[in-house]
Amino acid sequence: MADERFEEHLRHPRGRGIAGAVEGAHAASAGSVACGDLVRFAVAVDGDRVTSARFEAEGCGATIAAASAAVELAEGASLLDAARIDAAAVAAELGGLTAGKLHAADLAADALARALGGAAIAGAALAPRADRVLVAMSGGVDSAVAALLAGRDAQPVAVTLELWRDEHNDAERSCCSASAVLAARSLAHGLGLPHLTLDLRDAFRAGVVEPWVADHARGLTPNPCVRCNGAVRIDGMLELAARLGAARLATGHYARISADGLLRTAADPAKDQSYVLAALSPEKIARLRFPLGELTKPEVRAIAARAGLTVADKPDSQDLCFLAGTGREAFLARHGGPRERPGAIVDERGRRIGRHRGAHAYTVGQRRGLGIGGTDEPRYVRATDVSANTVAVAPREALVADTVRLTDLRLHRPADEVELVQLRYRARPLPCVLRGELLELREPAWAVAPGQVAVLRSGDRVVGCATIVR
Repeated sequence: MADERFEEHLRHPRGRGIAGAVEGAHAASAGSVACGDLVRFAVAVDGDRVTSARFEAEGCGATIAAASAAVELAEGASLLDAARIDAAAVAAELGGLTAGKLHAADLAADALARALGGAAIAGAALAPRADRVLVAMSGGVDSAVAALLAGRDAQPVAVTLELWRDEHNDAERSCCSASAVLAARSLAHGLGLPHLTLDLRDAFRAGVVEPWVADHARGLTPNPCVRCNGAVRIDGMLELAARLGAARLATGHYARISADGLLRTAADPAKDQSYVLAALSPEKIARLRFPLGELTKPEVRAIAARAGLTVADKPDSQDLCFLAGTGREAFLARHGGPRERPGAIVDERGRRIGRHRGAHAYTVGQRRGLGIGGTDEPRYVRATDVSANTVAVAPREALVADTVRLTDLRLHRPADEVELVQLRYRARPLPCVLRGELLELREPAWAVAPGQVAVLRSGDRVVGCATIVR
């Protein structure tokens, strides 16, 4: 019987030929010709249903049969049922597959899922439900536990973003790579959740990577995570949540929401991520939920272990997602940024005391890598000038500031409510007064870097943010 079902899909494949796809269908692929197998799907969603699914495939017969089986399962199904289709479901539709052919089911399920996410953004319109929540899943322990907790009193739907794909990256160390998507989807399906993939690579490149490269060319020290959360990641997921009729979007961030609707620091200060979320408007925050906000990391891992999640002990991601496995300077050189350009390191009197490899490669407060040992006292980068290509260094006390100039100021409460400022991720908030676009610090700050984000607080609430200027 199994052989008959496989042969039927192989000899008379369902929906073969993307040229016959309906207008507006969304296409996506998995695999590659170089690897021998490639599957491409074109999927259309209208309302709450998959109205059309078609495919093209190159490779072995198992790949063609698996793609046909995926069409059989998806076409006409509800969107959320189609979002539950995995490799096991494709293999079952074929009556079972041998170990050597299971890769075909993996490819078909992956290509279908990628196409389905784009089709959902374009055409889905599910009836609103107060108990439906969209959960961001990255494949790590935090988002997996967020999904578990969200599922206690709601009907979760999982989503994973693919933001970057680069052969020079270590995909296993990135939270938004194609590998991370597969891991997150497997976790979601293991929890019985429908899962959708959103390909936001174009928006991420335009809204995060290109500004990050441009800021380095200007000699700034940007924080791309604040920009990503404020304008790319959360926006894309909130749009999908609206399409799915989900009342809320839950994420695995360590943050909370105050009673008056502002972002609030997490209960665990060691894991607090309110800084990287600071560019979110109150309107967006109103649609968010942070299930981990009251928990510590050990508590999160314990919940994952009790639930038998394979990611309970998975290490946290450390790199910027698009830098995973590659160096900053190599990345900049590959993506149109500034390249190595040796120049002078000068001291506080303007005397040349060393050579650098390019002013863009240094940030205020840096000491390592200067190569100026032997001076009478340690010196740190005080300022960089990319136009003159110089790096100015000075003793530690010269980098102390009691005022900070700001630009792009966004306030959610009156300026007189600003009590504290956090000038860098993981930095201790300092007492301050905001006067226009000037911060007067009640405690001196050290190594304030132009381009970084200043997060403004009233107690543990985030009341605004701005960018630090020279």
